[in-house]
Amino acid sequence: MKMKIFQKTILDYYRTHGRKFPWRQTHNPYKILVSEVMLQQTQADRVVPKFNAFIKKFRTVEALAHASQKDVLVLWSGLGYNRRALNLHRAAKAIVLDHAGKVPKAKEALVALPAIGPYTAGAIRAFAFNEPDNFIETNIRSVYIHFFFADRKTKITDKELLAVGENVMYLENPCEWYQALMDYGAMLKREGKGYLNKTRNYTKQSKFQGSDRKIRGAILKLLLQKSETLEGLVTQINENKARITKIITGLSRDGFIKIKSNRFFMKS
Repeated sequence: MKMKIFQKTILDYYRTHGRKFPWRQTHNPYKILVSEVMLQQTQADRVVPKFNAFIKKFRTVEALAHASQKDVLVLWSGLGYNRRALNLHRAAKAIVLDHAGKVPKAKEALVALPAIGPYTAGAIRAFAFNEPDNFIETNIRSVYIHFFFADRKTKITDKELLAVGENVMYLENPCEWYQALMDYGAMLKREGKGYLNKTRNYTKQSKFQGSDRKIRGAILKLLLQKSETLEGLVTQINENKARITKIITGLSRDGFIKIKSNRFFMKS
C-alpha cells in the first residue's frame, strides 16, 4: 500500500470516528504524562474518571511531587498496577528537582524518569510536543499488521513494525497521527482483527483472578484505610499466611509499606 493512501485511510477514519478523551483536549505535558502512565495496561474508558479526579486533586507536577504517597495511592485506587502510581509520584519529584518543574522534551531525559519507557516517552513527545517520535503499542501493532503483514505466516518483530512506522509517519501532525493510529487499531480489535498472535513481542496480560497482583491490590486497599497485623490481613483476605507474607515482603521492598510494632502501615 502506498504511504499517502495509507495515511489518508487512517486519518479519514479518525476525523470521522475519533474517540474523545480529556487528555486529548490538552497538550499540557504534565497531564499527558499522567494519562500515559494511567493508560499502561488499562482500558481508556476506565482511566477517564480516575484521570479527571487525579488532575483535579494534583493540578500541577509540583502539586503531585509534594503530595504524600498515601494520598496518591488513594486517588489511584481501582486502576491496578499500583507500582505505576509510585513511579509516577517519583517521576514528579524528579521533574521538580532536576528539570525545574518542566516535563522534559528530550527522549533521553524522559526515559531516565521512573515510570517512563521508550513507548511512554514517545507518546509524551507526540501528544505534548507534537514531535515525530517512532513508537508502537497494542493498537498500533494491530494497524501495521493489518495493512502490511496480514498474510505473513511467521511471527513479526517489533523491529519490523517500527520500520513500517518510520516509513509511514505523518510528519505534518504527529499528535493527530498517533491518535488516529490508536483509534483505528481499537476499531480493528472490536472487529476481531487485532492480529496480536502474529507478533513476537506482544505479551498477553496475565490472569488477574487469583493472582498475586490481585492480592497486592487487596492488601493496599486495606492498609489505605488503617494499619493491620499479619493475622488481620490473612483473615480479611482469606489467603494462606505464607503467600501473604511473601507479598507483604514485596510491597515493603517496593516502598509501599512499613512495619512498626508488628503492624503494617502505608508509607506517608
